[in-house]
Amino acid sequence: MNNEWVVNVPVATIWTLPSSPRPLDKKAITNPVDIQGWIEGQSHGDLLELHQANLVQTQVLLGEKVQVLEENAEWLKVLVPSQPSSKDKRGYPGWIPKGQLVQTADWEVENSAIAVVRSNKAELYDVEQRGVARLSFQTRLPLLRHEGEWVEVRTPIGLGMLKKIDVTLVNSQSEQTKRTGRDIVMEGKKFLHLPYLWGGMSSFGYDCSGFTYNMCKANGYIIPRDAIDQAQAGVPVKLTELEPGDLLFFAYEEGKGKIHHVGIYYGDGKMLHSPKTGKAIEIIELKDTFYEKELCAARRYW
Repeated sequence: MNNEWVVNVPVATIWTLPSSPRPLDKKAITNPVDIQGWIEGQSHGDLLELHQANLVQTQVLLGEKVQVLEENAEWLKVLVPSQPSSKDKRGYPGWIPKGQLVQTADWEVENSAIAVVRSNKAELYDVEQRGVARLSFQTRLPLLRHEGEWVEVRTPIGLGMLKKIDVTLVNSQSEQTKRTGRDIVMEGKKFLHLPYLWGGMSSFGYDCSGFTYNMCKANGYIIPRDAIDQAQAGVPVKLTELEPGDLLFFAYEEGKGKIHHVGIYYGDGKMLHSPKTGKAIEIIELKDTFYEKELCAARRYW
């Protein structure tokens, strides 16, 4: 039997260090977790500090596997294999509260079917059909059976039920259909007006590259986690030959400096993106904006 570490809360935040969480972050590091309450309980300054003080690295969803490297009291240093990163070739690194992980035997049987949340958020029910948690878009759980309007799934906290309308059933992790650039755009449009969250990798709040990563993943493409790495992979595209679904990259010093932002080309000179703390996912015209001056590269993953 192969014991694996699996996330056992709807959204777990991966911190830079065990000392990173502030007193106001308690709702994000407990189990049960309250991600919505945590986000809504922060001022603009509190949210900015997540980035400016380098407190948060990324996030992982219920059922996601991590590799544990080290233990420090109630914290575990982990890698996230599903999030490619130049920080560690094995997966995205950081620290997670021990209580937000569980060890389970043979979590994913090879080639077994999975249920993927396709709604912006989906209620997870117990076998008595009582609501137990709100799950993020792109949460992936092993499928046990489906009948009528219900789907039964395995979760790290026991058997669960999801409404069939909220999920897509996939034969295995490796068999997800690869869709088009326009599909990436259409998926992203579902999240218009969702507030930005630094390090965000869930439909409770995305950062710029968390948004592009998840919209690509939803359409069958695993890409690097961070913008700077996303700009190095995929197929280079000339800025005069953009198509909807291409990723656009922006750098300081009018495009000559360090890459700091990524968005999705919408078509017609527009971009779909998660801008920054205090703003929400939007579609904007690039012409005559500072983004137009900073645009430095484009990549195609579809």
